[in-house]
Amino acid sequence: MSNRHVLVLLSALMLLGSCTRNLLPGKKPVAAVPMPEAVRAANVDFRFLAAKGKAQFGDQSGNINVRIRKDSVIWISASLIGIEGGRIYITRDSVQVLDKLHKEYYSGDFAYLSQRLNVPVNFDVIQAMLLGNYLAPLSASVQPTVTTEGSLQRVNYEQAGSLVQQLINLEGGRIQQLQVQTPANQNKLTVEYSDFRTLERNSQQFAHNTLVQVQQGQTAPTTVTLTYRSVDVDKERLQFPFSVPKGYARKK
Repeated sequence: MSNRHVLVLLSALMLLGSCTRNLLPGKKPVAAVPMPEAVRAANVDFRFLAAKGKAQFGDQSGNINVRIRKDSVIWISASLIGIEGGRIYITRDSVQVLDKLHKEYYSGDFAYLSQRLNVPVNFDVIQAMLLGNYLAPLSASVQPTVTTEGSLQRVNYEQAGSLVQQLINLEGGRIQQLQVQTPANQNKLTVEYSDFRTLERNSQQFAHNTLVQVQQGQTAPTTVTLTYRSVDVDKERLQFPFSVPKGYARKK
């Protein structure tokens, strides 16, 4: 998988950060706001999570390997026909992307990356999206509107110019759909979670299929599908290898 495809995946994650425009460059991320009692979402809990599967970008696809140490590290490796093409390493204050096919790499903090992509983002937002967990407002002053429609619970809130909507399946308490819209620039992100299966070690439900659709302005939407064949939690203490080989050029 080329660096372009790796960055498509990363950019999809970044668009979700459009709801965090009150996260100013150079500031530490604000502590997460507790989930309101009225919201009946069941977040996946773990220390270490490992998932393997396939990422589909339009008519092209590649294998992905995702590892997460909760609230600390996100590591993604993407490969095509058995050859690793890219690697992403995300901590609470840094993002690094390695393009092995073109011998290039990117390294910077969230403020710098947000400036390049024109989309503010932080670690918690990316982690919630990958896990299909409830995405809380960054400010306790933002009170979500919670309504029940049959077997679904709809949670809406507006924050810093973005409209956030989450649909929760009340049967399992898992997020079924996440939608973020920014009317000012007509950007829209829709994430749909499906194929929920019970994890072996903690009996929690995890979506083995994630469909991400990114609409930026009037351009044609970009669709990314993540299909996991295996998801393990706390099976072992994971490693997150990342190093830049000699001779790689740093992308500006």
